[in-house]
Amino acid sequence: MEYIAHKDGDREQTVKEHLTGTAKLASEFAGKFGKADWGYCCGMLHDIGKYSKEFQKKIKEDTNARVDHSTAGAKLCMEKGGYYQFLSYCIAGHHAGLPDGGNTAIPSSLRERCARKVCNYEAYKEEIQTPELHTDPIKFEKDKNISFSMSVFLRMLYSCLVDADFLDTEFFMKKGETERTSGESMEILLEKLETHISSWLDNADTDTLNGRRTEILRHCLDEGKREKGLFRLTVPTGGGKTVASLAFALKHAVENQMDRIIYVIPYTSIIEQNAQVFREILGAQNVLENHCNVDYESSEEFKPMQLASENWDKPVVVTTNVQFFESLFANKSSKCRKIHNIANSVIIFDEAQMLPLDYLKPCIAMMQELLESYAASMVLCTATQPTLDPFFSRIENMIELCPRMEEQFRFFERVTYQNIGAVSKEDLLQQLEKENSALCIVNTKKRAQELYQLLEGEGVGVYHLSTSMYPKHRKRVLKQIREYLHEHQKRCILISTSLVEAGVDLDFNCVYRQIAGIDSMIQAAGRCNREGLRDAADSKVYLFDFEDMKTVQGQAQQINTAKAISQDYENIAGLTSITEYFARLYHYRGASLDKKNIIGEFRHPDYNFAKVGKEFKLIEEDTKTIFINKEPEAAEILRELKLKGVSKERMRKAGQYCIQVYSNFFDKLYGAGMVQPVLADMTDFYELTSLEQYTEECGLDYSVDDGEALFY
Repeated sequence: MEYIAHKDGDREQTVKEHLTGTAKLASEFAGKFGKADWGYCCGMLHDIGKYSKEFQKKIKEDTNARVDHSTAGAKLCMEKGGYYQFLSYCIAGHHAGLPDGGNTAIPSSLRERCARKVCNYEAYKEEIQTPELHTDPIKFEKDKNISFSMSVFLRMLYSCLVDADFLDTEFFMKKGETERTSGESMEILLEKLETHISSWLDNADTDTLNGRRTEILRHCLDEGKREKGLFRLTVPTGGGKTVASLAFALKHAVENQMDRIIYVIPYTSIIEQNAQVFREILGAQNVLENHCNVDYESSEEFKPMQLASENWDKPVVVTTNVQFFESLFANKSSKCRKIHNIANSVIIFDEAQMLPLDYLKPCIAMMQELLESYAASMVLCTATQPTLDPFFSRIENMIELCPRMEEQFRFFERVTYQNIGAVSKEDLLQQLEKENSALCIVNTKKRAQELYQLLEGEGVGVYHLSTSMYPKHRKRVLKQIREYLHEHQKRCILISTSLVEAGVDLDFNCVYRQIAGIDSMIQAAGRCNREGLRDAADSKVYLFDFEDMKTVQGQAQQINTAKAISQDYENIAGLTSITEYFARLYHYRGASLDKKNIIGEFRHPDYNFAKVGKEFKLIEEDTKTIFINKEPEAAEILRELKLKGVSKERMRKAGQYCIQVYSNFFDKLYGAGMVQPVLADMTDFYELTSLEQYTEECGLDYSVDDGEALFY
């Protein structure tokens, strides 16, 4: 009897062909971290349930009968015992997702699955032998959380299996014409970079801004020859860290035969800028952007990129903190499929101070596993370096890539900080009225709108910017602001929230910043005297707080720690004060650096993959999306959504006209009858029906009163 795994018309792929093809690919993937035998075994056993008569009847007669073919291999491994038991997690979950360990009374747990009666699959013995496991899954070392390390290994192995399974099936179904292209080699990309920067490297004048940038760049290239490890690139704002970090990464990848470079960035605005720089230097076919604002599916032209986004099979990947870490803690095949390609990569954490506080301990535990067991190198890249050394418990030293670091920070000083203490709104307005070129950043959208409305009557050149405005609106306003700033004789006062602090290229004569975390205040200062064309003494950054302001929820510890640091240190932007700020902040946070006890969910022999997959969310989903129908294109998108329903492409386009609001504010809008669902079955996607609540100046009005609820 011939046992069939897949059919495509008259063409058939046997189970043995599929298992062998999957095993070879999974072995190759797992070989990157020294576990080829585990990948091969997992691949050979994952679909042995397809040897049952019931499955063969289903596939040969093309029926819709449900036949569980995943549990058989898991059951076999559990019964075999020893190391094979661990494979049960991967095989049981290769369609439904990695399960929790659980017990026989918990539905869909691993033990409940393995206790099920399944269709007889004994026929597998006619064609398949159970492969031997020759290696230990992990290194059993002192001071190591063995259970957590094992959970990472199983997730990596699962990634190898599901990617191999998808690729082998895709290869058969598409007759080998998959349209996948992996991009050019690291050697070719390094040559492209060296060509791009060749003229820069001639500049040895360290008394100039460009000369200093070149010094940092040249040093990063030289340091790229080092062995794999953990690195820091602590470069002051304006020091050219984007190209310098790329230079290090490419040189390091070539020297150490590494497969790819992964940039992990907190803001999509920075991602879009950096990815464009990389494309210009390395070629668009070599750079994959993978975040919520990118859609490669809507055009046949982008088909190779859409396929690469499934498993990160490109030499340079630019992604978000959310995408990177949520994938590493996920349990679903669609999210986990890519993570084996993180092995043997250079990983750059841009703006490393933005690593998520609520999940800092599990994130760093994961980073340490990637360094120690999965052949990765890492660079923590920022102007405000967090104090993370104590969390990397088994790594002896981080190597700094910035030459003469303290001297660079002194050279790049462009501003003078002045703490003006607690002020009233009226006091602040009097100050701003005197300015010709000023940025004022406050901690809430509501306060930004209040200040703007009080100030706008003072004349032209006053702007507001916050996430109360949809993205396309913000881009339009930013373009206007840049034009005003470029024409130096024109007045330009911008009232904003923190969204302008990173990835937004603006240059004001002075900045007013409400007290926030030290890193935020230093980022804000980067919008003042950006090119160093004025004296630092004449470029003031005024730090203040409001007399009537309550601390914003979620920012209390950062603000209180920053206040203490500003009392203890004369220069808050100094390297010593930054180090002390993060040390104190992490100390005060304590156990809340793993607020959901993610690490504790992995205790041998129970690994709660499914639970952690649900719990690990860097951005809590306490928000609703509101569509603003104020432009012709927005009206067309809304019409399509209502007529044709939701698709990825339509939702991506709609995103340019959407804002996110927290549930408490949404409840006020909903109670006042100002919003309604776009589609009846969508409970988190609404349209603004009271369009007078949205203005060109301020976006969505945050002064909606609780008493405005309508009663029918």
